Amino acid sequence: MPFDMLPVEIRMLAWSILLGLVQLFAAAAAMTRQRGLRWNAGPRDGEPPPLRGVGARLDRAWRNFLETFGFFAAAVLAVVATGRGDATTALGAQLYFWARVAYVPLYASGVPYLRSLVWAVSVAGILMVLRGLL
Repeated sequence: MPFDMLPVEIRMLAWSILLGLVQLFAAAAAMTRQRGLRWNAGPRDGEPPPLRGVGARLDRAWRNFLETFGFFAAAVLAVVATGRGDATTALGAQLYFWARVAYVPLYASGVPYLRSLVWAVSVAGILMVLRGLL
C-alpha cells in the first residue's frame, strides 16, 4: 500500500519516528561536540561532564520526546487496529507531530512559555487520538 494511502494516524506515527531519530542524532552530535569523540567512543565509565547550553537543551528535548512518544504510538496503533479512527483522531495525530516539530527549535533556543504551550498542544493531540478509543 502506498504511503499516502495509509491512515493519517499511521503516517504521523512514521513521521514521528523519523523526528525522534533526528532528535537523537542532533542530541548525540551536540553531546559529542561538548564531551569529545574520545568520550563518545569510549566506555563512558564514571560521571560525564555535564552538558551545557544548546547541547543540554537538545538532550532534554529528546528525553521529553521519549516521555510522550510511547503514549502517542500506543494510542495510534490501538485506534488503527480497532478501526476507530476518524477526523478527530487524524487531527490529533497531526497536532502531536507538528507540535513536536515546533518543540525542538523552541527548546534548543531556550524559549520559555511558548515551548510549554507547544508541549501542551502535543499532549492535546495524544488525548484526541485516545478519544477515539473511549
